[in-house]
Amino acid sequence: MKLKEIQQQYHQELDLIYGKEEVDSFFFLLIESFYGMTRIKLAIDSEASVENGAKMLEALEQLKDEQPIQYIIGETEFFGLPFKVNPYTLIPRPETEELVEWIIKHQPKLNHETLNILDIGTGSGCIAISLAKNIPTAKVYALDVSPGALSTAKQNAELNNVSIEFIEANILNSETWSDDFKNEKFSIIVSNPPYVREQEKQLMKPNVLNNEPHLALFVKDENPLLFYKAIAQFASTNLEPQGALFFEINEFLGREMIHLLTTNNFVNIQLKQDIFKKDRMIKGEKN
Repeated sequence: MKLKEIQQQYHQELDLIYGKEEVDSFFFLLIESFYGMTRIKLAIDSEASVENGAKMLEALEQLKDEQPIQYIIGETEFFGLPFKVNPYTLIPRPETEELVEWIIKHQPKLNHETLNILDIGTGSGCIAISLAKNIPTAKVYALDVSPGALSTAKQNAELNNVSIEFIEANILNSETWSDDFKNEKFSIIVSNPPYVREQEKQLMKPNVLNNEPHLALFVKDENPLLFYKAIAQFASTNLEPQGALFFEINEFLGREMIHLLTTNNFVNIQLKQDIFKKDRMIKGEKN
């Protein structure tokens, strides 16, 4: 089956959903993932064909159902590193890369003999693994309530050749915490917890809403800071002096987050916008 013919079929059936440029992007990502065929190779050999085009046609049906291309391929890139992803994990976003970069730039300011970092709600492990890769002297811990997510994160740690201590626990339920975890002290705690309110579902694209894990996305309208409150309370006890707490946040709740960190006695609080000029990250330091 000629790849050019498959490409034409992709455009015929997907252009109205995604637009021509994005369909081309999907097509080239898929042929490289499935057949090792690059865009340049196909341009040189317009008659290139594959014996079995079934994978491409199956992927076409998945794209028609607006399934994320990252789940179809099974991987994505974050902070220049490869990550396996699946429906147990959120697909890492560029905004979260900004959070990682902020932490990396901040960590030299910490005058700690050892640097212990905790990522709460690790998902694919993208934050924890990127920090471990870029701060090799740090000891990095990654916590999640989902066994499926932790399994994926462990694969990603191995894929990227970093050592992470994984913890299966519910940050909202201290009965699931081991004594070691309860008593551990950290230099940095970071979290990208669920923060999309139920009322904001209509603002989300179908490929996210219908495919990515709701456990990692949504909180009740009446208690949108549920996870932030629990993590801030944990951090107020388990951060070392001058330790830092970093969050990715709901763009509409920056003022509420400043109030939350202030009432938990954090200082040097800084609200930061992402590349889209939205309030997306916040930092506080333990007094």
